[in-house]
Amino acid sequence: MQSFDVCVRGAGIVGRSLALALSRQGLAVALQAHAPAATPREDVRAYALNAASVALLDSLKVWAAVPEASRTPVYDMRVEGDAPTAVLRFSAWQQHVRELAWIVDAAALESELAAALRYAPHVDHVTAPVQAALLVLAEGRDSASREQLGVVFDRHEYGQHAIAVRLATSEAHCGVARQWFRAPDVLALLPMDTPQAGHGLALVWSLPQARAQALLADDDAAFEAALMQATAGAAGALRLVGPRASWPLALARAERVCGPGWALVGDAAHVVHPLAGQGLNLGLGDVASLARVIAEREPWRELGDPRLLNRYARERETPVRAMMAATDALQRLFAHPAPWAKELRNRGLGLVDLAAPVKRWLAARALGQ
Repeated sequence: MQSFDVCVRGAGIVGRSLALALSRQGLAVALQAHAPAATPREDVRAYALNAASVALLDSLKVWAAVPEASRTPVYDMRVEGDAPTAVLRFSAWQQHVRELAWIVDAAALESELAAALRYAPHVDHVTAPVQAALLVLAEGRDSASREQLGVVFDRHEYGQHAIAVRLATSEAHCGVARQWFRAPDVLALLPMDTPQAGHGLALVWSLPQARAQALLADDDAAFEAALMQATAGAAGALRLVGPRASWPLALARAERVCGPGWALVGDAAHVVHPLAGQGLNLGLGDVASLARVIAEREPWRELGDPRLLNRYARERETPVRAMMAATDALQRLFAHPAPWAKELRNRGLGLVDLAAPVKRWLAARALGQ
């Protein structure tokens, strides 16, 4: 059996990025993907990438290859609550950056990562387990290999589902991302230029499970009517241009992210609510951290050395825990139906909008600065 330096199990965006990053260090990497679905579905996911994630993809020579129609800059963001005065605004100009984030088509990014891997001289695609000094699990939240290692995955179900779909709009988005925080739902409209919709939008709508299932069962006209009612026409007339997708929402974290000869990255290590759009950014942060720790290891230290991998775990502990705590607190506050909670969140949005230093700090955390 051929032996490798590293086996990356899971070939999503996080797994492919890690394989590329490690191959650039001259390491022999085996990339083990899941078997493809018997009936593949159109991928309607869109991700918000911060500056740190874009920098990582750029260093891997991938970002510039993503078609311009599949990546859209966000220059401004508008967050609204339950009241007309509950509005929080962010702008790239106030942050002294070119853009707050980039919204990227998931399928396009995965395609460019796959293309880059075809030219990576030290990466082999495998379909079965191989011998490697280090096993990295990037299989996602339902990782079977994580369970086989005996790692406890502490998971709290929110009782909500996210609905994602692509939309066409009657008005140009002008690089503005919109988000509505209301009990019990969170709705985000992200600028996403597509060949099908031109100035289109990507919808991520988090709702209680029963309501989400009802909306998924509606025909396109009924879904569009519900969406127009929820947004009050703020983004123009909205029309579906693709299928709807849905998945359950949870907060989860592995009790350990590394051990002798293994490490976890991405959703295999942690899962957060999508309300802040930071899930993939956390995963790519894992990639950057683990690749750097490996690159800076002592020449005599083995790749699977627990002391080496603990450096990665310590480096990721604070940012992951902080993001998990922040998203969980926001979800609980904005999902609470009590009048006092509604008043608190509405006043909070308005007060933060007036506090420039607080806004700059929040934006800097989201940007990965």
